[in-house]
Amino acid sequence: MAGVAETATPTVLQRIASMPLRDPFAFVGLSIYVIFALIALLADVLAPMPPLEILFTSTGKLAANLPPSLDYPFGTTNLGRDIYAQLIHGTRSALAVGLSAAIVVSSVGTVVGLVAGYFGGRIDSLLMRIADMALSLPFLPFVIVLTGFLGASTSNIVLAVALLLWPNSARVIRSQVLTVRERTYVEAARVTGASSWRILFVHVAPNILPLSFVYAAIAIGWAIITEASVSFLGFGDSESVSWGYMLQDAFSSQALSRGQYAWFVPPGICIILIVVAGFFISRGYEEVFMPRLRGR
Repeated sequence: MAGVAETATPTVLQRIASMPLRDPFAFVGLSIYVIFALIALLADVLAPMPPLEILFTSTGKLAANLPPSLDYPFGTTNLGRDIYAQLIHGTRSALAVGLSAAIVVSSVGTVVGLVAGYFGGRIDSLLMRIADMALSLPFLPFVIVLTGFLGASTSNIVLAVALLLWPNSARVIRSQVLTVRERTYVEAARVTGASSWRILFVHVAPNILPLSFVYAAIAIGWAIITEASVSFLGFGDSESVSWGYMLQDAFSSQALSRGQYAWFVPPGICIILIVVAGFFISRGYEEVFMPRLRGR
């Protein structure tokens, strides 16, 4: 019986790994992530100009509000900074926030959901009441207040996002664990004398991995939107260039009234693509977790 449970693990992992090749939504979402990841890794090559460096023309004047050109593909800001360089280097900040939040949210939510669903009783009640308290807090105001007290930094934004998003995955994973723990191979593992923790992480956890991947993908989009929103409101890290920082800078500089669309449209499109990619991946992995959706 133990062998049956062990063979289930590679099957689930194989389905997770092969889904982008079988589902067009997951493939498109993963492709978008890969493209942004490559841009972040090659940012210094694609945009060697420091994003916050103030530029000057050949005559010594400030290179402010220059239109798009070969030297500056998206033009320059009112302070003479290269918009293209800010967009490219902002990818690093976006992925740093998104991936960090996704790891924390999926890890905490998975562990809490596993423990609450498997052990039940008072542990389940306590953890779910904590989750209810977290879900009752207004999302963006909480992030603003927390970053206001702890300081404007990327790590504090990730912390705020993680504190409020983990209950979403925890509650869904808990409900799935309630059914998985009653399956035959789990009962067989109990009969053979396997400890509760071994059953939980060896026999139960592999079957809820698709849900963890789904909520990790969703958390990436949420974290990037949150960072952009907080930066737009002026609570972001002023020493780090991000897409939200670009939007806030363009807004305060009245870029729209001057027709500098290349200043704020590209970062807005990048944010949309990241969020859409997370939705596409979650849509694709629904088929892994709910086979009845296949072919519909």
